[in-house]
Amino acid sequence: MAKSVRSKGVVSGFTLIELIVTIAVAALLLTLAIPTFEEVINNNRLTAAANEMMASLQTTRMESIRRNRRTVLCLSPTPDSTAPACSGSGARGWIVFKDDDRNASPTSAEVVRVTGVQQQVQAIASPAFGTLVTFRSDGLAYDSANNLLAASIALCIPTARPATNIRYVNIGAGSRVSIAKGSGNGACPGSIGNNNP
Repeated sequence: MAKSVRSKGVVSGFTLIELIVTIAVAALLLTLAIPTFEEVINNNRLTAAANEMMASLQTTRMESIRRNRRTVLCLSPTPDSTAPACSGSGARGWIVFKDDDRNASPTSAEVVRVTGVQQQVQAIASPAFGTLVTFRSDGLAYDSANNLLAASIALCIPTARPATNIRYVNIGAGSRVSIAKGSGNGACPGSIGNNNP
């Protein structure tokens, strides 16, 4: 009598226990990684907004020298609209414009640069900054009393991630612009001073 030969097949794949362990490890890694991703994203948003503000201030200064006339940077709740308005309340960005008619209000023909910020980013201006900064044809910013301007604007996200949730853009000596980090302990300040860290 002939013996029947059974071939032993090799079974490949995962067992149910291996699959459960893999999913548990992936869930643990995601739980640890999500706060880090959130911190990186918020840090990038703040850095981008501060760099854009610095670039806009430098553009305002350069345009005032190049055109030999007043150039203004103002905060705006509607920077991308066809009729942008200057207002520090609920600022969603800022506008750089040549102030040909010297009324500190932009028209579409005067606009040089428009910048919007991420929805999470809040802009808080110091009293000397107010809603706008004006550079004269000498390339310097002056306050309303004809003194060289010293002012700040805080760009902030109300979060504890990152711990340094504020970027201060400081204008000193009329034209020198710098950026400094600050912490609001997870909140944005209601007001800031003219000189910040």
